[in-house]
Amino acid sequence: AGYVDLDLAKTPLPGANSHCRWKGVPVFCGPRGLPAAKNHLYHNNGNGTFTEVSLKAGIQPASNCYGLSAIAADFQNRGWPDLYVACDSTPSLLYRNNGHGTFREIGVASGVALNQDGFTQAGMGVSVGDYNGDGWLDIFKTNFEDDVPDLYRNNGDSTFTFETYDAKLGFQLRYLSWGGGFFDFDNDGWPDIFIANGHVYPEPNSQGLGAPYRQRNLLYRNLGNGTFDDVTKLCGPGLELERSGRGAAFADLDDDGDLDIVVNNQNDLPTLLKNQGGNRKNFIQVHTRGTRSNRDGIGARVSIRTGEKKQVDEVRSGGSYLSQSDFCLHFGIGEAERVDEVEVRWPSGSIDRIKDVPANQRLFVEEGKGLLRAVALPLASRSRDHSQ
Repeated sequence: AGYVDLDLAKTPLPGANSHCRWKGVPVFCGPRGLPAAKNHLYHNNGNGTFTEVSLKAGIQPASNCYGLSAIAADFQNRGWPDLYVACDSTPSLLYRNNGHGTFREIGVASGVALNQDGFTQAGMGVSVGDYNGDGWLDIFKTNFEDDVPDLYRNNGDSTFTFETYDAKLGFQLRYLSWGGGFFDFDNDGWPDIFIANGHVYPEPNSQGLGAPYRQRNLLYRNLGNGTFDDVTKLCGPGLELERSGRGAAFADLDDDGDLDIVVNNQNDLPTLLKNQGGNRKNFIQVHTRGTRSNRDGIGARVSIRTGEKKQVDEVRSGGSYLSQSDFCLHFGIGEAERVDEVEVRWPSGSIDRIKDVPANQRLFVEEGKGLLRAVALPLASRSRDHSQ
């Protein structure tokens, strides 16, 4: 994603015009008033080199936006990755994969380009996940101060529905949000939402205007009925810290069976939020290794089934805001002690299935061979025993 085509020799000074002021205070200019940069797509040649295919693939002709974050995901369950770009002050973009090396931009028609009133927003970070468990990947996008985040529910027919207010995510207007997104912090099988916050302008805060430059982050628990509950104040001192957050990434850093969070802060040390107690419920982790497909299995779709409940996620590169979470996928499975089936659909089109898997393990799955090994996480067992 390209943001601005910056030429310092032609960039106005703070306060020079209306695009260089925020609430009457001189600030750095943009993005409005500055030329937008182009989006680019590079084709991996498989030999350590890439070919620029932006024009040929249909990316650049529809890339007139101030793009801040981009993510790839199969939104139509067709085996082809689509592309979503969160844009600042311009309509966000959804590139539908045509299946033959080209894309068609359908953001407005799909309902993910603007807010529900038809206005542009300051799209910052973006995440993808199946928050309602219907098998279709949904979109979560963060925005600027005095605005709400966007939760777009995938309808399964190339359209999305704006669900922010119905999902009870529309109450925090004083935060300026960046990275974060979907992750299951309590292993109940429903993707929760974390948001890293922090302002871009320190100047208004010094004059008592607008939200503070350093802000606390937010944590929303998925209630499993299409709504979320703000549990930030209930989840420990780590979420009381005030920083100017930017990127956020998720991983089980201490191998104890729950997801931890790392936040990259502006002009400050990073924040490590260790999850303590998220592993009271069970989980399964899936680490992919491609052979015909790429080595890390990026683009592989992993689905798990426990009884009547099915979960789906994809191994992806990038997301959040300028961040990379662990390639190892983590699924909370609640009180279930076994997973009935794990299915991996690789980018090559091949499928591996593993049946009747005990919980609380990390599975290493290789394309074409299936399960190579399963590693129980002893720290998870000890933490669970201690909590009982």
